[in-house]
Amino acid sequence: MKSPLLALASVAALAISLAAGPATAEDAGIVVYNAQHESLAKEWAEGFTKETGIKVTLRNGGDSDFSNQIVAEGAASPADVFLTENSPAMVLVENAGLFAPVATDTLAQVPQDYQATSGKWVGVAARSTVFVYNTTKLKADQLPKSMLDLADPSWKGRWAASPSGADFQAIVSALLQLKGEPATADWLKAMKENFTAYKGNSTVMKAVNAGEIEAGVIYHYYYFGDQAKTGENSKNVALHYFKNQDPGAFVSVSGGGVLASSKHPKEAQAFLKWVTGKGGQDVLKNGSSFEYAVGKGAQSNPKLVPLADLQAPKVDATTLNSKKVTDLMTAAGLL
Repeated sequence: MKSPLLALASVAALAISLAAGPATAEDAGIVVYNAQHESLAKEWAEGFTKETGIKVTLRNGGDSDFSNQIVAEGAASPADVFLTENSPAMVLVENAGLFAPVATDTLAQVPQDYQATSGKWVGVAARSTVFVYNTTKLKADQLPKSMLDLADPSWKGRWAASPSGADFQAIVSALLQLKGEPATADWLKAMKENFTAYKGNSTVMKAVNAGEIEAGVIYHYYYFGDQAKTGENSKNVALHYFKNQDPGAFVSVSGGGVLASSKHPKEAQAFLKWVTGKGGQDVLKNGSSFEYAVGKGAQSNPKLVPLADLQAPKVDATTLNSKKVTDLMTAAGLL
């Protein structure tokens, strides 16, 4: 039998619980499967929580790993939001029917070029393909006019890439859409003959900087990020932008989507709206990610070549086929 004191304590605890009401979604917060850079997602999460009071739990991983995990989890996924570095991972989840429609006021914040035509996911940032080269080994008049030129035997043993990563596979996805399967297969076969494989874009840039290899294909922000720190891994490096709607001028869209199975859809939609709005896009402008802002009227870091000046090819991000790309790269012996 409970003592009178314990009984009173129980009643008091119950009264406090009833006064506080049931646990809210804000208390529970949201879970974000984050395949974006950890530091960038952390800034977004902290900024959103500071403004709204909604807690964000980040689970960090890679584009392909998370997209396949979400498909495997289906409606049982604990994720509320999925953020990626590149769009093919978003397409995989969308094609599995696992995204809820993005709120219309969020879509209104981003140009149509940077969102899914279905309205199931939206661009949150972007990155440009670049040709990094060692300035002690190559001069401007020796640079390739097109990424396709790297298939020429004259480039054998002179350039590098990281084929196993989602970043490079997104670039190949764009090539596939722009030039078709036969041309892409031929280019990949020549790539196998000509290039040197490294693991990770930053490793490619370090190798170029050290003179191990003359040049490489990566995304732009690795250079700017290193320059903003010590510059030790980029002091001998310069960037070449292919422009002219070349496949090598491809701009990859980083995506965000709300899972249809989210237990906190209102809060998840609020997070996506914040990331694509002024708060989240200002993080891109003022932070250290050096990725492009994609929101309407949003400004990117002033050190970057403006998006409009990149002369990127027109690519439908919603049809980039990661499965076909990995099949083609495997057939070419690159994976």
